[in-house]
Amino acid sequence: MAKYNSKITLIILSMFIITQIIGLFVVNFYNQNNNQLPYGMEPPEEIKQNPAEFPIQILFAFLIAISLFFVLTKINAEKFIRLWFFIVTTIAIGLSLNVIFSGLLSFLWYASFMALIIALPLAYIKIFKRDLFVHNITELLIYPGIAAVFVPILGVLGIIILLLAISLYDMWAVWKSEFMQKMARYQIDKLKFFTGFFIPFANKSQRKKIKLLKEKYKNKGPKVLEKQFKRAKIKVNLAILGGGDVIFPIITAGVFLRVMGIIPALIITLSATIGLLGLMALAKKKKYYPAMPFLAGAMYLGMMAIFFLKDVLGLSI
Repeated sequence: MAKYNSKITLIILSMFIITQIIGLFVVNFYNQNNNQLPYGMEPPEEIKQNPAEFPIQILFAFLIAISLFFVLTKINAEKFIRLWFFIVTTIAIGLSLNVIFSGLLSFLWYASFMALIIALPLAYIKIFKRDLFVHNITELLIYPGIAAVFVPILGVLGIIILLLAISLYDMWAVWKSEFMQKMARYQIDKLKFFTGFFIPFANKSQRKKIKLLKEKYKNKGPKVLEKQFKRAKIKVNLAILGGGDVIFPIITAGVFLRVMGIIPALIITLSATIGLLGLMALAKKKKYYPAMPFLAGAMYLGMMAIFFLKDVLGLSI
């Protein structure tokens, strides 16, 4: 996470909030007894009845996934990585769209199949084609779908521990090893996609050069235009927010939604949004920051507010 101008900050913040709201909607749908996760993603009943308070398995799985991705980047296995992300993206979008189709097509048994049919081309365009609009639109659906898988298997203490562990990892990966920056550059340069919000923007001088090139080569096709951009060496700035910074607030709010109800969940969502806004306000230009410590810290304060309102003041929220 870096410093951006007010317009870009507003766009990222708006996308973050929209994704959080969609996330609560999706998680709430699957929290209802009769609405199971399709595509074989429903966790076993014994795990749902006893959510993990010490999420060792989840942390272990997270470390394995990161390690596997690191190894694959070292052996230049871009095709395998794209296939991996394509499958995950398809399922995640399908899980979110299934909520919509189950409402619109509640009288049909194949709502989840229809959701998957729509998810497949969206995931294909996102992973294998370069379309900025499709990329960011699908980001709004991916993280709610993934969160819906993890919410049923976590308890309140579990998510508190998980947030701490992820925050420590994020600080190490951004400030110490710079692994996050390297991974982001690898995704953008080699894989041609990014797991998170991705918004290119240019200053006044850059926009003028881009406009002139577009007018000059408007009838030559996109490939010729892209080639001319490279020759002109026009550097376009990128505003990014990693997927982890979006999904963990959804999971946290989802756990509180399942355990305590909608008001505590909204307090968590509001806290995370304030945390992200605070980071954007305090960040300095040309510096990278791990977002999770700020988000987690804000959510911890939100949790304290929830426990104070419920346990100290005795309010029913």
